[in-house]
Parts: sequence; structure tokens; C-alpha cells
Amino acid sequence: MRDLKTLIRDVPNFPKAGIMFRDITPLLTDGTAWRETVNLMADRYRGRIDVVLGVESRGFLIGSALAYALGCGIAVVRKPRKLPAATFSASYALEYGTDTLEIHQDAFPAGSRVLVIDDLLATGGTAEATISLARQLRANVVEAAFMIELTFLNGRKRLAPNEVFSLVQYDSE
Repeated sequence: MRDLKTLIRDVPNFPKAGIMFRDITPLLTDGTAWRETVNLMADRYRGRIDVVLGVESRGFLIGSALAYALGCGIAVVRKPRKLPAATFSASYALEYGTDTLEIHQDAFPAGSRVLVIDDLLATGGTAEATISLARQLRANVVEAAFMIELTFLNGRKRLAPNEVFSLVQYDSE
């Protein structure tokens, strides 16, 4: 498998000045690399999970492909007021302020082995809130997995003691 970093585009000053955005869309458009990426992740989780829990919105893309490859279900975590049935919610701190995520109260049965998936681990707030939502449904969170981890932001520490996996790491901005 080729180096995934060669298929991740750096976009300086997006969404605001001083931020280096890591864009996975070039990887998604390369059919061979995308298939290899999904298969690599599927091999790691085969037989270990019942439900993939995708975080809005890139986690939906990765999670759907992974759930399909594993033959398991997918549940979603979304921004407030996007889900039509009864939800649980979890708020988390941002650099300035807070944000909230929601999950359907019947997203999966209690005791399900769940994999939290998103494209990027930065400070860990989104993943921490997602794990909190899974736990509200009494899930067994097997791991939180990401295509990209910005290790210099220490998000992995915030998620401890949960297991964390990432395909690509960046040690500096």
C-alpha cells in the first residue's frame, strides 16, 4: 500500500488563518487507494465489532464503507436537530465555546461492540462526546479509529483509557 500522506492534501489557512487543513478528498477519489484503505481498516476490526459509529460528516463516508466491508451495521452521530427520532445528546468544549452531538436513543442494542470512526483526531473533543453517547446506549466501545491523527494536539490522551487507532499521523502543523 502506498503512503497515504501522498494522497492527503494540505490546505493552508482553512477554515481560518493559521490552520493547516488535512483534506482526504484526493484519497477518496483514488479508487485503488480508497479500497486499500477500507480493506486495511476492515482487516483490523473483522469479527471484533457489531456497529460502526460514524461521526458527522466524513465519519459517515469512512464508516459506511467500513460497515459494508465488515457486513455490520452503521449508526450515526450528528449535529443537533438533524435526527428525526428521540435522541441523547452530549456537549463538548471547543476553543471558544461548546458544541453538541446527538445519537438516536435506539441506534443499536445495549452491549453492542462499537467502533467510533471519524476522519481526524485533533484535540479529541468530538470523539470524547461520541464515546459518551455510545456509553449512554451501554455500548462496549472497542476503539476509536481515524484516518488522520494530529499527534501534537494530544487528542489521544483525552480519549484515554479508550483504545485509539490512526492510519496517518502528523507530528506538527
